[in-house]
Amino acid sequence: MAAGFFQAEMSILSSTLARSYSLPIRKTLMTFDFRIAMQRNPCLRIRRSCVAAFSSTPSHSRNFPIRGLEDVFVGYLFGRKKATEVAHVVWEQVIQKGDTVIDATCGNGNDTLAMLKMVMHDSVGCGGYVYAMDIQKDAIESTSSLLDQAVGSKEKECVKLFNLCHSKMGEIVPENARVRMVAFNLGYLPGGNKSIITLSDTTLSALKAAERILKPGGLISLVVYIGHPGGREELEVVEAFGSGLPVSDWICCKFQMLNRPLAPVLVFMFKREN
Repeated sequence: MAAGFFQAEMSILSSTLARSYSLPIRKTLMTFDFRIAMQRNPCLRIRRSCVAAFSSTPSHSRNFPIRGLEDVFVGYLFGRKKATEVAHVVWEQVIQKGDTVIDATCGNGNDTLAMLKMVMHDSVGCGGYVYAMDIQKDAIESTSSLLDQAVGSKEKECVKLFNLCHSKMGEIVPENARVRMVAFNLGYLPGGNKSIITLSDTTLSALKAAERILKPGGLISLVVYIGHPGGREELEVVEAFGSGLPVSDWICCKFQMLNRPLAPVLVFMFKREN
């Protein structure tokens, strides 16, 4: 159960989690220990009961359901699912057909493809748009190649590829676009040059741009890799940014393994619908 010990820090713990785990609600950052939750709530010891508990629990927003998350989330807790898989399932709760979304670090294109499938209208093929960017030309080429293999030319037209730093995202999205989600994978290109990494200062600029262009009910999603030089410093910048967002407008969460210090860290910043 190595993966079962993780930390979830939230600017506000929703009443949903409070009811599920019998934890108090505080307007401060707090630590959640899954081992304690298992002791307090017997349903977490039995997967079927746990699924039922999650499925029947209302979320904090009618437009942000948690149904469908249980399998991948429990799998993540017990080491059977990756952080990126959790991120994709969370995206599905937010992204709607026809939305505009941004893949700020498209890498090898897997996230871009996942987003495209979420925004496309089944009947017309397109409808939504994915703005995918990466500072490395190799990443843009890999993403383009993956799309060529996975979707048709009409569907690929819904993806706009940019060989740019993620800090430039505000320059590529039309002014009237209402962005539903911005996603980041912070670190280096898998299978690429490990000396080329995302940097704290450009990531901070990108987060500020994402904050400006994101519509209410939207999400900033980050998978932060910290096993390379500079990774932890970048995580600290992300944490500081999220902690500084106003509680009245944002809900910010962090999921981190306690006994795997180099495991990627999941961060979600949800913009409230006021």
